[in-house]
Amino acid sequence: MRGDAITRSQSQAAKVAGLAYLITFAIVVYVNFGIHDRLIVQDDPGGTARNILTHEKLFRLGMVGDLVYCAGIVVLLSMLYVILKPINHGLALLAALWRFVWVLMWLVMTLNLFDGLRLLKGTGYLLSLEPERLQILANIHVGTRFDYYYVGLLFGSLASTVCAYLWLASRYIPKALAIFGIASSAFCVLCTLLFYVFPDFNGIVNLWLFDSPMGLFDIILSFWLLFKGLRSPGGEVYLIK
Repeated sequence: MRGDAITRSQSQAAKVAGLAYLITFAIVVYVNFGIHDRLIVQDDPGGTARNILTHEKLFRLGMVGDLVYCAGIVVLLSMLYVILKPINHGLALLAALWRFVWVLMWLVMTLNLFDGLRLLKGTGYLLSLEPERLQILANIHVGTRFDYYYVGLLFGSLASTVCAYLWLASRYIPKALAIFGIASSAFCVLCTLLFYVFPDFNGIVNLWLFDSPMGLFDIILSFWLLFKGLRSPGGEVYLIK
């Protein structure tokens, strides 16, 4: 069911949604590539421990960035719900709940980083354990980021698929963009499910390609919402004066 007219709250929500995604995207890119990838050394607990303890404030800044990212995604899912609920209330709510699962997974990832840091600090009763054992335990906590990410990605891409379908039904954005959103999001869902069953699937489709098309859709959509606004059902673009 499609709404008859775009409300002012929907138009305002579109601007907030576009801005929220671009800000959270910038934060998560910096945190992951500028901090986590710099400090966490794969299959090297000792190297990871030295990097984190030497740059503890930077590591903590990364965790704060993750929390800010989660807050931003909650804003985003709320705004998308406001925009899309007139099209189909049930599907809009389902998409919001699926995206919230993505946020929960990201929060668990961040909590594991806190646990890893606590192990590396080795205070209190942890002093009874050897430093090497603490490093291995900490590395286990830090290393689970990868697993939680792909669990969350399934729900995030499911949410994106539903939202893209609602965008298509609403005609609030160009039809071609909405179709690209459906295809790229469904592709991510499929790749993620196959990766669960066949861990070597990343040898066929690179892990980077799982969510890159969907991410491109989100970026284009965000700029459209921020600078173009929502099209009315008749095809015009609704902008706040």
